[in-house]
Amino acid sequence: MTEHIVSESLTEMKYSEHLKELRKRLIYSISIVLAIFLLLLPLAQKNYHFLAHPLISLLPSNSTMIATDVMSTFLAPFKLNIYFAILLSIPFILYQFWQFVAPALYQKEKRFGIALVLSSNLLFYLGIMFAYTLILPLALKFFVLASPDNVLPMTDINSYLDFCLKLFLAFGLAFQIPVLTYIFIFIGLISIQQLEAHRKHIIVFFFFIAMFITPPDVFSMLALAVPMWLLFELGLWVTKFTAQKNIH
Repeated sequence: MTEHIVSESLTEMKYSEHLKELRKRLIYSISIVLAIFLLLLPLAQKNYHFLAHPLISLLPSNSTMIATDVMSTFLAPFKLNIYFAILLSIPFILYQFWQFVAPALYQKEKRFGIALVLSSNLLFYLGIMFAYTLILPLALKFFVLASPDNVLPMTDINSYLDFCLKLFLAFGLAFQIPVLTYIFIFIGLISIQQLEAHRKHIIVFFFFIAMFITPPDVFSMLALAVPMWLLFELGLWVTKFTAQKNIH
């Protein structure tokens, strides 16, 4: 009876310690987001101008961006500043998450987890850079050129911000394909042989997804579908290489 009570008290202590540790990591994560947000606040207008540059450079000389709401000129840069702060804080937030889960992992699992976190982080940023430098200009060019001759293209700053964020998020997540492929094979959800056997169907699926995510033009669709396919092949190759290395 006494041993049972002691066991329960130890379990409660461990549980409370985990909660304290989780709270500490959450506080650290929120603090860094707030700190970066405050540091970026004086640059809020410049940051929005940086985001809007691909559109402004394509607009006719007698056209400009507009604000359909009184507070839009303040809120849009403010919202973008929050998103930038979260985006720049991702490595630190992932590090805090890692510090929370790492003590419960074996050494091999720790090495595996670090590699996955770093790869996922890098690929997410690459996806956003790819969307900003290539996809966004292509999509905006299509929309501006497709507007009728008697219509002057003028975009609301809030709508433009939402469009960019959805596009960046879509590409950031799409670039996680190698990591997801590796994880699915590693945990045994699917095998390398099954993926290779259904390669054609997977490629068609990528084009199907790209058709819905990207703006309605062929170039944007190809610009997402082809990298998704190549990233899938990369994930497959890395998994094969790792498996062969473990065997030897």
